[in-house]
Amino acid sequence: MPDESNSGKELPPIPGKRYFTIGEVSELCDVKPHVLRYWEQEFAQLRPVKRRGNRRYYQHHDVLMVRQIRNLLYEQGFTISGARQQLSGEQAKQDSSQSHQIIRQLRLELEDILQDLRRRTH
Repeated sequence: MPDESNSGKELPPIPGKRYFTIGEVSELCDVKPHVLRYWEQEFAQLRPVKRRGNRRYYQHHDVLMVRQIRNLLYEQGFTISGARQQLSGEQAKQDSSQSHQIIRQLRLELEDILQDLRRRTH
């Protein structure tokens, strides 16, 4: 259920550092630490590094993922299951887009090779 007190609240910029503690991510994303721990169980995309004593260290991409999950759940009103599907769909779109770019590039390279071969045989 959306938390109306947080709706539309501007989140702070993400500092340019490599690792963030759960407390820092909690502040950066306006989400309580216990919610972050729960989301880790629910979203395969959210996997912070765990070190000494099981302490979590989030990286920049993890913070962005938390913000995306937060947006889906709190702002857009998705359920956990719906947000999970939405994120999987986004990943599939990105993978598909990358594949199309690679195929286009390969095609252009193959056409160049074909032109070279035609020039050499004539």
